Amino acid sequence: MKKIVYMLAIGLLAVIVVACGASGDATSDNGNGDESSSGASSEETTDEMSTLDRIKEEGKVTVGVANEKPYGFKTAEGEVTGVAPEIARAIFEDMGIETVEGEVTEFGSLIPGLQANRFDLITAGMDIRPERCEEADFGDIEIQYGEGMAVQAGNPKNLHSYEDIAANPDVKVSIMAGANQFDFLKALGVKEEQIETADSISSNIAAVASGRVDATVMTEATLNEAVASADPSQVEKAEPFTQPVIDGESVMSYGAAAFRKGDDELREAYNEGLQKLKESGKLLEILEEFGFSEDNLPPDDITTEDRCNS
Repeated sequence: MKKIVYMLAIGLLAVIVVACGASGDATSDNGNGDESSSGASSEETTDEMSTLDRIKEEGKVTVGVANEKPYGFKTAEGEVTGVAPEIARAIFEDMGIETVEGEVTEFGSLIPGLQANRFDLITAGMDIRPERCEEADFGDIEIQYGEGMAVQAGNPKNLHSYEDIAANPDVKVSIMAGANQFDFLKALGVKEEQIETADSISSNIAAVASGRVDATVMTEATLNEAVASADPSQVEKAEPFTQPVIDGESVMSYGAAAFRKGDDELREAYNEGLQKLKESGKLLEILEEFGFSEDNLPPDDITTEDRCNS
């Protein structure tokens, strides 16, 4: 009798252990830090309602941005703004979606966050590159940007390109320490002794303002922000400016919003809205609000497909 009771107890214990194990598996980590049982999968959500239909029903869309002026950033009051979020805001408001919520994250976390359904799309002026196209579907190009140059007021050395610096060995140029502008300048013939480095954007601008160097170069958007806060009697943006071409390739960048793979309906609706902004002139207005110009409008001869396949 005792043996029978003992065997029954062992059997009951085994059933309990198996049940607990199955319960644990249902909520186990899927290897990416997400519990597989928390909420519906993106595939299930897509089957029930597309992202576009959902945001129209909710009247709200969430966009991911990086905290990088002037592309996308959070103000002291906590508002998310910048050229890319404002382009998105204008597009969605035209769709009747009044609430555009911006979430700020590190640039390197934008695409992973998109894939993890933290955002409905990401919009940070992100350059369209083949490796990124493998991870997300980019919309149409909405902005192009490249290098920029600041010079002393009046541009006494008549500098409008990297080649102009190379052509005059007396010209001195300051750049950020470790920046890729060093390689750009060297590739286009600027001698190493012409190049000085500084540890901050403000230090580069100060070097120009003091006359220690004749120019400073950096990405155009960053330069626009720096020149806007400088003394115009000492420093100005070199205009016009010829973008550098190295080994037959322009160093221009082409930014666009990015969407989850398969969110074609949302991406196509966004592209339609972007086209309206282009045709109405509203896109240029938004660009100019953040220090860009007509030169930063999307090109007619380069497409997202071109960039993904480059």
